[in-house]
Amino acid sequence: MPPVVCMGAAMQCTFGATIQFVVLPVNRVMANYMPVATAMENAPMVNLVPAGVCTSLANPTVASATTAAMGVLTPMPCVPVIPGPWAPGSLRVKCNHKPMLNSPCMLNCAYGGVITITSPGQFRVQCM
Repeated sequence: MPPVVCMGAAMQCTFGATIQFVVLPVNRVMANYMPVATAMENAPMVNLVPAGVCTSLANPTVASATTAAMGVLTPMPCVPVIPGPWAPGSLRVKCNHKPMLNSPCMLNCAYGGVITITSPGQFRVQCM
């Protein structure tokens, strides 16, 4: 079983931004003393804190900066737009009737990027 994702996980977008994952302790489920995430934890600037720049021309700020630079691709700060939950989520393990988020899950951005989990934030589950 792949490890569940918890507070402090690291993520990467295909358009260049690295993302720190924040999990609020609303589910009241912990792994190694860290709150674990469900597939519904996908709110920008709450759960997904971007660090870096976006290079997608579908992002309006990147497109306008590139136009102003006479067509030279100009990366801009990343603020992802997330249209849906993480997919697929854990097929067997649920928390408060929501699928748990595990390391193979991916999240789509409306600007064409795919956010993947590079480090789940923990590597073994310790039952208490």
